[in-house]
Amino acid sequence: MADELELLRGANPVPSDGPHFGDGPLDHGAERRLERLLRERPSRRLRDRLLPGSGRPRPAWGLVATAVVAALALTLVLSGPNTTPAVAAPRPLVVQTGSTPLPLGRLAERAEQAAADGSPRLRKGTHVQSWSMGMSDDKPPITLPEERIVRWQADGSHTELVVATDPRHPGRPVLSGAGGEPHLVDDGHVLSDQTYPPSWSDAPPQSPPPHDLARLRAYLTEAQYTDTPLTTPQLLDAVKVLLDHWTLGARETAALARLLAGAEGLRPVGQVTDRLGRRGQAYVYDGPGAHHMLIMDPVTGAVLGLETTFSTAEPEYGVKKGDVMSYSAWMR
Repeated sequence: MADELELLRGANPVPSDGPHFGDGPLDHGAERRLERLLRERPSRRLRDRLLPGSGRPRPAWGLVATAVVAALALTLVLSGPNTTPAVAAPRPLVVQTGSTPLPLGRLAERAEQAAADGSPRLRKGTHVQSWSMGMSDDKPPITLPEERIVRWQADGSHTELVVATDPRHPGRPVLSGAGGEPHLVDDGHVLSDQTYPPSWSDAPPQSPPPHDLARLRAYLTEAQYTDTPLTTPQLLDAVKVLLDHWTLGARETAALARLLAGAEGLRPVGQVTDRLGRRGQAYVYDGPGAHHMLIMDPVTGAVLGLETTFSTAEPEYGVKKGDVMSYSAWMR
């Protein structure tokens, strides 16, 4: 992977305040290649258990590469008699007892009704709060909470702001893996604030997603670098990739809800309150080694969040059944 990244360096856009390897934007082929490389992550053995037969390397959780390094040095921060973890692993979301499950087909109908006037509209960029687990063979797992805001400008440039924060514990210090070793930072500490030069691509997920069902299915399939129909876990992964690049408009939301309504094994379980305090309808899928929960707005059909938990224990990583592997909460 390092050799391939070197080949792309000559055209790789970098922060305006950092070293420059080239003056022009990536061409479309190079952008797709770089996107693929950046999404290929370590921990293959565990990943393959969770997403068997994926056809290409896929991350088992939304984990920055430094998180694995951070876990190896965990005792530097969390050891000592007076030290308590800055961020405890979040508990899995719980479906409200007695709540009525809303079938995905019915939710798709609501989304289509809400999209009648075409508002709100599609916007490139994202605002997402994420919790991701970093693990090693000989240290306890750690959870790294971050908030990321990406905004694109008319000239094709974009900004990316990443801060360490956990809305479940406002004002408390946050554990960060930035810099390669785990350390405490203040709530809201800026991990990265970068501006990137103009860049364009006509390939998913950089190109605008369509709001036609068949075309959206093809778009998400291409975004997963496959030409075979997506399995439900692959579709959920594609949804995450999509929402990490775009803030969907009402029409794209309706098309996505209709697509999800046809996903095999994705079943409604009732009402849940997400980690940002929003009420949504939960839809779950039980796959090999992992339990997926999709949270959707019951009125508009918008995807609010996606949680993945371990359905089997991984003692070598200090992971118990039911531990949260990753969680993303998207906002407009």
